Amino acid sequence: MAKRTASAKKQARSGVRRALRNRAVRSEVKTKVVKARRTLTGGPVAESDRFALALEAIQALDRAASKGVLHRNNAGRRKSRLAKQLSKLAMSPAGAASGTAAGKGKKAPATTASKPAAKAAAKSTTPAASAKKK
Repeated sequence: MAKRTASAKKQARSGVRRALRNRAVRSEVKTKVVKARRTLTGGPVAESDRFALALEAIQALDRAASKGVLHRNNAGRRKSRLAKQLSKLAMSPAGAASGTAAGKGKKAPATTASKPAAKAAAKSTTPAASAKKK
C-alpha cells in the first residue's frame, strides 16, 4: 500500500531530484573517464593534454565519491586504472603510440615478423647455454 503522508510525498519528490542529479554527475564522470582513456590509449595528443584530461577525470571521480553518487571504492578503482594507464604511457611513450590502431575492444594485431625472430633467437641461445652446462 502506497504511503500518502506528507513526509512520504516529500521524500518521493526529493528522491526524484536526487536521481536526476546523480544521473547527471554519473554521466559527466563517465564522459571524462572515456575521454581520458582515449587520449591515453592512442591518437596524436599533446602530453600536457593527456595529463590534463586524466587529472580532470580523477577530480570528477573524487567529487562524485564525496557527494555519494559513486561508492568510494568504485571511484578509487577507476582512479587506479587511469593512473596505471598514465604510468604505463610515461614508461614507454613510443610503444603506446604505435600499437593503438586496433579500435575499441580489439586486441592489437600481432606482428608476425617479430614472433619468428624472437623464437629463433631463443632457440639459438638455448643450445649454447645447454652446451656450457654440460
